[in-house]
Amino acid sequence: MSRKSLLASLAALAVAAAVIVPFASSASAATCAAAWSSSAVYTGGQSASYNGRNYLARWWTQNETPGRAEVWTDQGACTGGSGGGNGGGGTGGGTTCNAVTWSAGTWYTAGTVVRYTDGKYYVAEHDNPGYDPLISTWYWDPTTCSGTGGGGGGGGSTSGFVVSEAQFNQMFPSRNGFYTYQGLVAALSAYPQFASAGGATIAKQEAAAFLANVDHETGGLVYIKEINTANYPHYCDAGQPYGCPAGQAAYYGRGPIQLSWNFNYKAAGDALGIDLLRNPYLVEQDSAVAWKTALWYWNTQSGPGTMTPHAAMVNQRGFGETIRSINGSIECNGGNPAQVQSRVAKYQQFTSLLGVAPGGNLSC
Repeated sequence: MSRKSLLASLAALAVAAAVIVPFASSASAATCAAAWSSSAVYTGGQSASYNGRNYLARWWTQNETPGRAEVWTDQGACTGGSGGGNGGGGTGGGTTCNAVTWSAGTWYTAGTVVRYTDGKYYVAEHDNPGYDPLISTWYWDPTTCSGTGGGGGGGGSTSGFVVSEAQFNQMFPSRNGFYTYQGLVAALSAYPQFASAGGATIAKQEAAAFLANVDHETGGLVYIKEINTANYPHYCDAGQPYGCPAGQAAYYGRGPIQLSWNFNYKAAGDALGIDLLRNPYLVEQDSAVAWKTALWYWNTQSGPGTMTPHAAMVNQRGFGETIRSINGSIECNGGNPAQVQSRVAKYQQFTSLLGVAPGGNLSC
């Protein structure tokens, strides 16, 4: 399993995550969503009411009380509906879909549900490159968003992700329980363009490429953090103006693509709206956060390559270019052909499972 520095640039932060933001306030209180339940699992985009207020989940959560945990965004006072209970059941109506925040220029596939700047929901009737829902009625229709929603794009499963939970489990039969399918699905809201652009075939190829590289980096989703503890103190670049506030040995490799170095934790955290510089341990404690850091790298960082892995797949440059963006000359251009072939074989296995051809340019 390779270990490397995931090189980042502050300039790359211009590619912002689709962070869910509160609705605009209104003169009258909204109807209360279903009452929050301490035993229920909520994913990004789902709502619940608590003590007379509506809250929106920003990522996967369970047993984290609204108003006391940063995972919840306060949407303001509410009345009627299922009420603002303090835990327990609560099965009433409300906005409980996995919508994503609309962003101009982001590719949306048909069926994707977005939350627009007016606080209302719209469903994509046809694939489009981020047209304004209020202008293009051919591509968008208003929706109440009371079902399962559009998730992060693509089809193929009830989650909205092109990989179903059954396929995910088949891909990673020995995975660590930390790497949950629910955590991955919750993370998709941060980068809705992932595995949703360019049509169904490319979406499945991209999902397979991402998961094949993740498999290689973590030994089949077994390892959460870097094994070689002797490396831990080496990932602090004290020359950065913000230093290493969590401690010199706190920025070791974690998560599906083994995020490492203080500057990468800073960049990823800034993009995701999470203070990972001061609390890098979230990447090994919260499944959705771990998956989000991997998607951050995949969608926004070119690393030692010339393009992001996402761009490589969407622009049909081939799986080999994703390897180059992750590990560059360490593996490519004859650096370690056995490691390259290991990644390629896993990619071919995953594309076969998803029922798509792997495409060309598999090696680097």
